[in-house]
Order: sequence, then structure tokens, then C-alpha cells
Amino acid sequence: MKIYLMRHGQTEKNQARLLQGRSDFPLNKTGQEEANRTADWFRQQGIRFDAVYASPLIRAVQTAELASGCNEIRTDERLLEMDYGPYEGMDLSDPAPEIKVFFSDFVHNPAPEGMEPLSSVVQRMGNFLEGLQDHEGNILIVTHAVAMKGALEYLTPESGGSYWSKYIGTCGVYAFERTDTGFTIPEEIVCKGSATEGV
Repeated sequence: MKIYLMRHGQTEKNQARLLQGRSDFPLNKTGQEEANRTADWFRQQGIRFDAVYASPLIRAVQTAELASGCNEIRTDERLLEMDYGPYEGMDLSDPAPEIKVFFSDFVHNPAPEGMEPLSSVVQRMGNFLEGLQDHEGNILIVTHAVAMKGALEYLTPESGGSYWSKYIGTCGVYAFERTDTGFTIPEEIVCKGSATEGV
């Protein structure tokens, strides 16, 4: 089983550099183009998906539909973005002091009060991945930046938290396999749909 883990495409909130979290906004034109370019890349590689999962938020579902060419998207709340609580919608160009401290060192600075702990993100993403064992073939999972980092941390605990500070662009993709003994190390896939800058 090969699994492709993907971040959703751009929204107006991403473009405005706002902490989007669980706010439900659709893809903008750029986001749609990113997802379509990723779909082209998958087709060029001969990759077809036997199952497609997404966060219930519209930007993830739209990305999953466009990137996979599939209309049967299975949604799962474990794939939701980190719950930012009272910091939802914050302008990242001028963040609150406690958010600035948290973002400066995710490994040693706990999430501010009211936000979901990073350990919770890792746990729920790992729980979701472990439940995929009954599948065969290729699987596409479309989620969000911090949720995606949580999955990568679960898959590579030896990373020591390095994924938390790693930038994952809109429509960024990682691939890994499920084997009889667990998961392989995720590999970043560079395809034309991935953004190179932004939030």
C-alpha cells in the first residue's frame, strides 16, 4: 500500500496570512490551479487512487476531488487542522507574543492555553494512519499543514520534532508505504502543484 499525504490548496485566508485553522473557507483560483497541477503530475506518473480521504473542511475536500479526479471522498475528523482556539483567524504578520514564542520553538514551548497540544495532533493522525491497514493499492490523504506535520512526526519519531518547523506549501505532498512491519520513512514529492511560498 502506498500512501500520498497532501496539504490542501491555497485559500484567500492563506493568501492573507491569517491563521486559518478550522475555519471553513474554499479554495481560491490559485488553490484550484495548484490541485489541478498536482492531478496532472499524478496522471503523468501513472498514479491512480483506490481510496481518497480528506479532512471535512471544504478546502481539503475540494483539493482531494481535483487532485484525485474522484468524487467519492471519505472525510474523517481526525484529519482536521490543529484547533487554534482563541487564536483562530490571527494575522500572522503581527501575532500575539505567546504565539510568536510558540512558533519560535515548537519542541520546547507548549501551545498557548486554548490551543490543541501538538501531542494531540500526533496522536489522532497516528490513530488514523494505523486504521488504514485493511486497504490495498494507492491512497490519497488530504489534510492541513500542522496536521500533516503531526502525521510526519508520528511516522518518524526519531525526527525529534523537526517537522514542526518545516515549511509545507499548499498542495505539498509526501509519500510513504505501509508494510507488514509498519511504515516506511516519508519522502517529500516535488511536483508542479506544490507552492514554494506562503502560509
